Amino acid sequence: MSILIMKFGGTSVGSADAIDQVCSIVKSYSQNWDGLVVVVSAMRGVTDTLIQCADRAVQGEEEVYQSLIEQLKTSHNSVIDEVVSDEVERQRLSAQLDEYISELDAYCRSIHVLGEVTARGMDTISSLGERMNAPLVAAALRGKEVKAMSVDASQLIVTDASFQNANPIEQATREKVSEVLIPLLDEKTIPVVTGFVAATQDGILTTLGRGGSDYTAAILGDSLDASEVWTWTDVDGVMTADPRIVHNARVIPELSFREVSELAYFGAKVLHPKTLRPIIERDIPLWVKNTFNPESPGTKVIRTSPSFEGKVTAISTIHDLSLVTVEGRGMLGIPGIAARTFAAVARQGASVLMISQASSEQSICFVIPTQSVPAVIQSIDSEMELELSRRDIDRVWAQPEIVIVTAVGAGLRHTPGIAGRVFSALGEANINVIAIAQGSSEYSISIVVSAEDADDAMRQIHQEVILNG
Repeated sequence: MSILIMKFGGTSVGSADAIDQVCSIVKSYSQNWDGLVVVVSAMRGVTDTLIQCADRAVQGEEEVYQSLIEQLKTSHNSVIDEVVSDEVERQRLSAQLDEYISELDAYCRSIHVLGEVTARGMDTISSLGERMNAPLVAAALRGKEVKAMSVDASQLIVTDASFQNANPIEQATREKVSEVLIPLLDEKTIPVVTGFVAATQDGILTTLGRGGSDYTAAILGDSLDASEVWTWTDVDGVMTADPRIVHNARVIPELSFREVSELAYFGAKVLHPKTLRPIIERDIPLWVKNTFNPESPGTKVIRTSPSFEGKVTAISTIHDLSLVTVEGRGMLGIPGIAARTFAAVARQGASVLMISQASSEQSICFVIPTQSVPAVIQSIDSEMELELSRRDIDRVWAQPEIVIVTAVGAGLRHTPGIAGRVFSALGEANINVIAIAQGSSEYSISIVVSAEDADDAMRQIHQEVILNG
């Protein structure tokens, strides 16, 4: 059975017109495959609003979260009225929406009383966007004479109890997916599945992390042995750079899995970083396409590197970071400083995005999200209390407002002159490089620059190394 998985992101289902476009795309491809599964995100901005509801409830701002809840109800009802013409269907959807809104209101009232929200509670709240949207999209498809049924992914994807960033349990998920989806596909019914959402073996709702609808599509592709996975977004494919910053950015026709993994890790917004894992294992081709320009071929992501090996393929950036430095002349020759430093970081659950250490061993620097800095520095200070007191370590400090700019391409490490060209391009623009790292993966070179230089750095590397490469 040839099965296609299509995932539509928040922008693709963010309005009545967008949902209508999605329905046209799904209908046009539905006859070309033995089975078609659609995965949908929440409507654009809804997940952020849901999280804001919980945050305002924690702060005791009842009027604010009540207003946000009302906005969600109004916006969804408005879309229902526009995309669903059948009166009975419309009333059923509105009633279902009321149930979800009442559930949200009840959760927020409880949070308001308790003054806190757990990770498990936040999963339940943040999942409501997808759970409200999937039935709406399924109804819109039925209105286009496409046989469709909404399916809550909590009935499909089984995970551990790592709330807000759960990990799928493969065999249990395959069994559930086969049990629920295969009969629908055999009946030529298109399942419209909630992205982002899952559940533990005990049925407790979890989520796969922000942007997890991509991951849902990949998990379903793996579980169904799909022929291809297509993720639909609002750009024509994976771009050589962020087109909002680099106006002459181009679509990349073909990329390797490893290149896209590096881009996803280093901030590219096209794919969720975890998405590629199940796809790579099954060697399932992935396409990135534009919902609003479906004629564009998009970007194909495949296992092996394409013909651009040895060149910079694309640039991505990560913002809102700080560079933490542990330094001291007395560090030289003291074993275990790096291990203890990163153990202290790990205790705070902070994500280390890049590490650089001088050969003199007199400093270690690493990049983490700025929001983690106070807790991380306090943890390191506590861990190194003795070394700080006897001046083996002079200080632990952070440089805020820095950005990682990463150049990605197959086989960069074995291509002479690439790093030199990157630095020459930055030097010509008088951009100071704060730190550098190149992994043994051979697929990326990362540099740290100040936030004010980041956009210029991206444009300069794109022009001198990609376009003129």
